[in-house]
Parts: sequence; structure tokens; C-alpha cells
Amino acid sequence: MWFKKSSRFSIKGLARKCAGRPWVTISAWIFILMLSVTSILTLLTTTTDYGPTKETESMKVEAMLEDRLRGPEKAQEVVIIRSESITVDSDEFQIFVEQLLEVILDLGTDLVESGYHYYQTNLAALVSDDRHTTIIPLVMAGTVDDAQENIDKLHKVIDRARASEYYDMQVYITGPATLMRDSMIAAKNDLEKAEIYGLPIAFLVLGLVFGTVVAAMVPVLLAIFSIIVALGIAALIGQVIDLSLFVTNMIAAMGFALGIDYSLFVVYRYREERARGLEKMEAIVVAGDTAGHAIFFSGVVVVLALLGVVLVPTVTCISIATGAILVVIAAVVASVTLLPAMLSLLGDRIDALRVPFVGLNSRMFAGGREGGFWDWVARKVTRWPIFSAIAASAILVVATIPIFDIELGAAGVDALPDGFHAKEGYRIVEQDFSYGLVTPTEIVIVGETDSDPIQQGIAHLKNDIGNDASFSSSPSTRYNESRDLALISAQPRGDPTQDDSMDAINRIRDDYIPAAFNGVEAEVLVGGISAWNADYISLMGYYMPLVFVFVLCLSFVLLTVVFRSIVVPIKAILMNLLSVGAAYGLVVLVFQKGFMADQLGLQQVAHFEAWIPVFLLCWIFGLSTDYHVFLLTRVRERFEETQDNSESVVFGLRTTGGIITGAALIMVAVFSGVAAGEMVQLQQFGFGLSVAVLIDATIIRSVLVPASMELLGKWNWYLPKWLEWLPDLRPAK
Repeated sequence: MWFKKSSRFSIKGLARKCAGRPWVTISAWIFILMLSVTSILTLLTTTTDYGPTKETESMKVEAMLEDRLRGPEKAQEVVIIRSESITVDSDEFQIFVEQLLEVILDLGTDLVESGYHYYQTNLAALVSDDRHTTIIPLVMAGTVDDAQENIDKLHKVIDRARASEYYDMQVYITGPATLMRDSMIAAKNDLEKAEIYGLPIAFLVLGLVFGTVVAAMVPVLLAIFSIIVALGIAALIGQVIDLSLFVTNMIAAMGFALGIDYSLFVVYRYREERARGLEKMEAIVVAGDTAGHAIFFSGVVVVLALLGVVLVPTVTCISIATGAILVVIAAVVASVTLLPAMLSLLGDRIDALRVPFVGLNSRMFAGGREGGFWDWVARKVTRWPIFSAIAASAILVVATIPIFDIELGAAGVDALPDGFHAKEGYRIVEQDFSYGLVTPTEIVIVGETDSDPIQQGIAHLKNDIGNDASFSSSPSTRYNESRDLALISAQPRGDPTQDDSMDAINRIRDDYIPAAFNGVEAEVLVGGISAWNADYISLMGYYMPLVFVFVLCLSFVLLTVVFRSIVVPIKAILMNLLSVGAAYGLVVLVFQKGFMADQLGLQQVAHFEAWIPVFLLCWIFGLSTDYHVFLLTRVRERFEETQDNSESVVFGLRTTGGIITGAALIMVAVFSGVAAGEMVQLQQFGFGLSVAVLIDATIIRSVLVPASMELLGKWNWYLPKWLEWLPDLRPAK
């Protein structure tokens, strides 16, 4: 054999070294922290792009138009001027519009390249039917990224115009650059809200669990260290790949949740061993070799699960998964290095500053004692295992039922919180004009465009689109100089991310184009925002099964090695699938169907954001395995001592039930803070993880796991002889 069968993997040597040289360890972490802060302040940048990193049909259209027709894409903003008291036919309205455009253009051509209004062109499309509203289309200078950097200067002009009381003129602005700006502001606001809500609740739970302020502060400090280090490394990686604007939200939320959870497990075990009479250093080593060992492998499972998200070729998935992986690694490393050093310095002072009315009951850390709530729960479940398993499974299956109505989609401008420029302006443009003025559907025809077959195909296609109620006017046609490319532009009526716009794209691709260009030698492709979103949703749907298989296989392999059993991973996967299904079902029930949405302060929307199911799957698998490893480590530890399966299950739940519940409440608090934001994507993500963690820590971990372990008995630890060659990664005795 290429390894020794008796070889054991251990974290205790690392814990002993870090605890033996605490100031060296802490100094190293402070140095890393300083480097990370410097990296964040100087390098961290994000993007609002969330789309594919591999070429789709709509991306191919944009590349063709850039190379062969109009050059690099420019951001087009729309300024909306509205008055309830006067119409565009009045001199006062005209004066206001002309002066506003003049001020905008005075910003310089390096900011706004061009703009025009109704009084210059006499275009009826620039005026609403009631003639109380008009729009000024603007072309921003430079690239889309340049427009995003410059949009604040334009917004200052709009804000001054909005403050004018001249004939109750209302001024709005919308467009891609404004949407990017507003999305970044909303994401920042949501991050601050999550911190305001989540951190105090997490600290309160820690105080209740430990009974002392110092013990409660240690996990919070480690979480903060983990977040800063992860953000610093993410800033460096951001110089190579684009980072989604949500990456800071993700690192902060996951850093607090996992950083606190991991250190909570170690501190709890350390205090338990001290309560049993072990000396300080030995208690630290035992905590590292047991809780630290479980944390290490649960962290590995989380990272492997998140690698499934990286498989999906979109900016959102790759960048956010990268950030999440970084903070998981940082939290694990901090828990097995920095935490032992801090415990070495604190010693029994970790029990200082007792919480009033909670105090410190050292008996709660004496893991072997019987009695108490979790002992009662464990004995009830193991006494009635069949009933407990059926009841728990039934609840989860019922929660899963709404998943059959799931509708994947992409959040558009309408998903922004009320009060933002992009959303206010969009609503007026959609109501009085066509949002297609800002986001036209673009069909590219490549071939000999002057030939009769292609000309007939173009006429046929334009006629079909013109008769489609989803478009507001007859399409226009434009040719490049070499006449080998034609562009048909059509204006969809509504939000390009909504179902009507998606259905219209599918009709063009599946019905209109085949009918118009049957037998014609031409390549016909559909682009524009609606087509881009359709391609994005299709891409997510294609990769989701692949991610499922990837995560399931890796979880099975790792859990088999960690527990030297094939029964444990099979059960874990089945239970995790129930947890995922229930979380999906509840998200659909609340967000799509609107059940209790108002009472919970959440938005009812038509879609489940397309990237969230993939991310929820991987996170739920990772976090569920986290608790699974922690619980089963104690069960296996006891079983190897006594060979009594029933008593080992009771012992495992009795010694971990309180700490797992406390850890889960902290995670729920953090993720609820994310859900308390106003961006619907983060609401769905935060709510989905909150209910998943709650389900996992209660129904799964407290009922289904012990019931199934009681039913299977010694079969829980079954490993076929032909797999005995697997390395033994359990803690050394």
C-alpha cells in the first residue's frame, strides 16, 4: 500500500504550536490583517455585470454590431420631464427642456456625447399621448464602464432640476448606467442593514449560549478577522477577474455566520474540557483535535460545494463563489490557529464579565451529564424512531411542493427599491412610452443583405414583429457599409426581464425567424437585453443539473472518507436534498406566490432569481454538512468508546443540540439581516438560507438524524471491505 493504514490526520499539533506561541501567532495575524486592509482600500472594485463569461447568442450579436456596424456599445440614458399643469406645447415647458439639455451638454463631450429633444426633432415618439411628458435621449461618452464612472455628475444636474419648482416640473433619469449606480447603492445599503440587524443579534445569542461577554466577543472578533482577510484577498483576485457588486455582501454575511459558528464550536469544546478538569493547554489541544478537526473537514466540504458554483460560467457565480470560498478558508484557518492562541492568552479569563440573569453554569459544559432539554428530545426521538422519521420527512416534503411552480428569471429595474432614479424613470417610460427606447431587441442578419431572398426575409420578419403585441412600433432596419450585415431594431413594450419580453424573444427565435428565412443563406441571430436575459436564464438552467451531480459526488466521497462509512454520506445527501427542496419550496411560496410576503417585509415577484437556486444548493449542502459533521463526530466518538449505538446517539444530540441550535440562530440572524434588505435578489438569498439553516438545525439535525441512526444501529458505520484501503482521517486517540 502507498500509505500506512494506521496513519491518522490530526489538527492537534497545529493547535498545540499556536497555543504554545500565542504572541507569534497573533502578531502574524495582525500583519496579515494590515496587508488586507491596504488591499481593500486601494484595490477593491466591483461590477454590476452578472452575465455569462462564455459567448451566448446575444453576446455574439453585440460583438458583430461592435465590429461591423456601430463600434463599441455606449450607454444610453433617458431624461424624463413631466408636468401635471402644463403640456409640451407651452413655451414654459419648451424653455425648461432646452435649458436642461444645455446644462447637461455643458458637462462636456467627455461625459455626454450627444442628446436631443422634441423641440429640435419634432419626433412624436419623444412625447407622451397626453403631452404632459417628454424625454431627452442621451448618449454617454466612452464605454459602458466610463458611463458608470461619470453618471454621478449627470445625476447632480438632474437632482438640481428636480429641486426646481418651475411649473411643478418633475425630472427623472433612467438607463443602464443609472441602473448600475442605483444597484451598487442599494447593495451597499443592504450590507449596512444586514450588519446592523445581524451582528447585535449574533452577539446576544453568543452571550446567552456562553453566559459571559468575553466568551461571546471571541467568535465575533474571529469573524471580523476572517472577513477582512477574505476581502483583502478578493481585492487582489479582482485585478484578474470581475467581482460582482454582491461579493462584499456575500463575504460579510458568510464571514459572520461561519466565522462565529466555527469559533463557537471550538470555544464551547474548550470550556467543556476545562469543566471536566483538563489543564488549559491540554483542553486547547483536545478542542483542536475534536471540534477543530470537525471544523476543518466541514470547511473542506463547504469549499468543495462552492466549487460547484464556480462551474457556472457567469460573473455572479464565479465571483461570489470565489469570495465565499475565501471567507470559508479564512474562517477555518483562524479557528485552528488564531483561536488556540487567543485561548492560550485568555485561559479562564474567557469566563469574565458574566451576563446578568444568565451567569455561568459550568455544568452545562460537562458533556457527559444526563438530563436537560436535549437529553429529553434525544430519548423521545430514539424511543419512537419510525414515527419521528415519518413526521419529519412529511413536513419537509410538504414544504417542497411549491417547487413545482418555480419560475427562474432575472431581476430587472423594477426589482430595485422604490425611490431610486432608475426605477422611477423606468415606470414613467414604460407607462407613457416604451421601455424599448432604452433596451431595443436587435436582430442581426449576416449574408448578402441586398439579395432578394434576404430582403424578402427581412420584410417578412419585420411584418411578424410589427403585428406582435409585445412590441410597440414597427421595427427599423439599418445596414453596414459593406452591405453584408443588417440590423432590425424593435421596441419591446415592457421590462426586458419580464415574462412577456422573454416570450417575445422565444417567438422570434423559434417561429418568426424560421418562417421568414426558411431556405435562405443567411445567419440570423437575436440580441438585446431581453435576449441576453433569456440566454442567461437558459445557461443557468443548463448548468444546474451539472452542479447537482458535482456537489453530490464530492460530498459523498468526502463524507465516506471522514466517517469511514457509506451509510452516513447516503443519509446526509438524502437529508440535504430534503432541506434544499424545502428551502426552494418556501422561497417560491413566499416570493412568487406572495404567501406572508407583506408580513415578512419581502417583495412578491414573478421569478426566482436564476443564480440563487445554484448558490443555495451549494451553500445548503455545505452548511448542512457542517452541522452533520459536528453532531456525528460526537456520536462516533462515543460509539467507539461504548459500542452502544442508542446511547451514543443520545449523547451526541445531548452534547451538541444546544450549541448547534445557538450556531443556527446566529446564522439565521445574519441571513435574516441580508433578507431585511431591499434588493429582491438578496432577500431571496437571505430568506432561503435562513429557512434552510432553521430546518436543518431543528427538523433534520434534532429529529431525522437521530431517528435514522437509531433505526440503522451499527449499520450507520458500515464500510465495505473493498473500501478499507481508504485513509483514516478521524482524530487520533
